[in-house]
This record gives sequence, C-alpha cells and structure tokens, in this order.
Amino acid sequence: MPAPPRRTRTAQWWTPTASGCAIQPIWLYSRTMSEELRLQEAVGRFVRAFGLHQPDRTPCGRPVPVSEAHALGELARDGALRQNDLAHRLRLEKSTTSRLVGQLIDRGWAERAPAPDDGRGVVIRLTPMGVDAAAQLARARAERFSAVLDRVPPGERANVLRALEILTEASDET
Repeated sequence: MPAPPRRTRTAQWWTPTASGCAIQPIWLYSRTMSEELRLQEAVGRFVRAFGLHQPDRTPCGRPVPVSEAHALGELARDGALRQNDLAHRLRLEKSTTSRLVGQLIDRGWAERAPAPDDGRGVVIRLTPMGVDAAAQLARARAERFSAVLDRVPPGERANVLRALEILTEASDET
C-alpha cells in the first residue's frame, strides 16, 4: 500500500499589515511534496544528523577535515597513489587535490615519492604518522557506524544499505 501524501510545510514570514506586522503562512510547495523534494529533505536531514555539513570535523567526531579523512582512508586502503588517481577517487578537481595533498604533507601524514613504474611520475603515500592517523580515524569511523547500525532495526538493515547503494549509483550517473 503506498504511503499517504505528506502535507507540505509552511514558512512563517513577517508581513506588513495596517496595524504593524503579522505572521502569514506562505506555502512553499504544492499541497503534497514531490518525490524530488522529499529526497532533498531526507538527504539534507541525513547530512546534518550525520555531521557531514561540518567540513572541519569528521562525522565520527575527530577534528580532521572530512576531505583529509577521506584521502587518508584511500591512501591507507591502497597504499601509494598518483595524485590524479586520488583526485578521481575523491571526486575532486586536480587543484583541490593538490592543496589537499599539501595539507597532508604539512601535517606530516603524507609524502611525495617517485612512482615505481615511471621515472618522471610521483605518487602520494602515507608516512608512519599518516598510517597512525588513518588507523585512528578507521577505528572511530567503525565505532560510529556500528552505533548507527545498532539503531537500525535488524530487518531493515539490508534495505537501508541497498537504498544507499542505489542513491550512490544514481548520483554517479548525473
């Protein structure tokens, strides 16, 4: 049975009246929200609830920029990577990735090294401090995801994971 249509939210705006200001409800959407708006609201709520809107702190609460945490994770998983491969995996522009790598190097977490298969090429790899930082983030991330998953009813976990996979695939195609 399909879910009943959701009522839209109204925004309260101060509007001038003859006696001053009055709160007037303004309809933001049509009588029922479209699927696109429901998805937009749901994703926005998830981003805020999970802490993804805080760029200088990981969702697991570590004071590390999210982009650096993702870069550490990629480098820890696969070892040394060419900078353009890291950019592709992180879905960042080359210039942004170059700044990101510079930040990792400044922290002592990464270094540039000659590519083993190309005398002119360069790879980015983690330093021992970077390996340690990546491991700490991985532990914190595992704890956070475990706590979240524990709050999802067992019978719904596969559906939640599948929905995230579908959303990721759909986003990849746009």
